[in-house]
Amino acid sequence: MISFVGAGPGAADLLTLRGADRLARADVVVWASSLVSEDVLDHAPAGAVVHDSAGMTFEDVVAVYQASPEARVVRLHSGDVSLYSAVQEQVDWCEANGRSWEVVPGVGSLAAASAVVGRELTVPGVSQSVIATRLAGRTATSMPAGETVAAFARHRTTLAVYLSAARPEELQDELLAGGDGYPPETPAVLVVRASWPDERVHRTTVGQLAETMRADGARVTALVLVGPALAGAAARCHLYDPGYAHAHRRRSHPGSTKGRPTVPRSTS
Repeated sequence: MISFVGAGPGAADLLTLRGADRLARADVVVWASSLVSEDVLDHAPAGAVVHDSAGMTFEDVVAVYQASPEARVVRLHSGDVSLYSAVQEQVDWCEANGRSWEVVPGVGSLAAASAVVGRELTVPGVSQSVIATRLAGRTATSMPAGETVAAFARHRTTLAVYLSAARPEELQDELLAGGDGYPPETPAVLVVRASWPDERVHRTTVGQLAETMRADGARVTALVLVGPALAGAAARCHLYDPGYAHAHRRRSHPGSTKGRPTVPRSTS
C-alpha cells in the first residue's frame, strides 16, 4: 500500500490522526524536507527507511515505489494533497502499475493562514466564495485559458493566491486588473510559513501588497489572501439566529430556551 499523506502546513501537531497512524506503521517514507517539518518524522518507526524527495525527480520517487512492492510506503506531501501537490501523476502511476494506494487528506495552508489571521473567509453578505489560484509563471502552459488572477479578481470575492511570492509587482497588477479588479484599498494578507515557528503575517491592502511582499522577501511557502471578508466584523449569521429554523432547531424568540434541549453530561 502506498499512502499519500498530507502532512499539514508546517506544525507537526497539525498532522491528522490517520496520517500519524500511517506513519507509525510505515516501512518506507518519502518526504519533502523543503516543505515538511522534520518533526513529522517522529511519528515514523525507528526502522523505517526515509528518502528525502527535495532533490528527487518523479522517476526517482516511483523507483522507490518499484523497489518496495510489498512495503507500507508513506509519501508525505505538504499541506493537503488536494491542491498543488503533484499527487495525481503518482496515483496514475499506481493505477497503471497495479499498486494499491490511498490518499490521506491533511490540513492545508489555506486553513492554517485563515486561522493565524483570525478571519473567516466566507462572510454573509460580503463573500460566499473562495477562489484558489496562482500566477502562471514558469508553468504558464499548465494554466487553462481564462484562469488568470486578473480574471478572478474581477469577481471581488475572497482570493487565495499560491506559489506567487517571487513576483510581487505582477501579482499586484493582476489583482488590480487595470481598475476592473479589486479596489486598491481592499484588505490583503501575506502569510509566510503558516504554523511554523517562524511564521510571519503581514496585513496590508492590494494597493500596498507588492511593497509588503518585497519588504518581507519571502519567495516560497507564502500565501496571499485578498478580499473584503478580511476586513473583520461580520453581520449576524442566520444559522444561529433565534428566528431561523432548521431540521435540528425550531424557531424561537431571543432569550427563550425553548427548542434548546439540555444534554446531560456524565461526571463519572
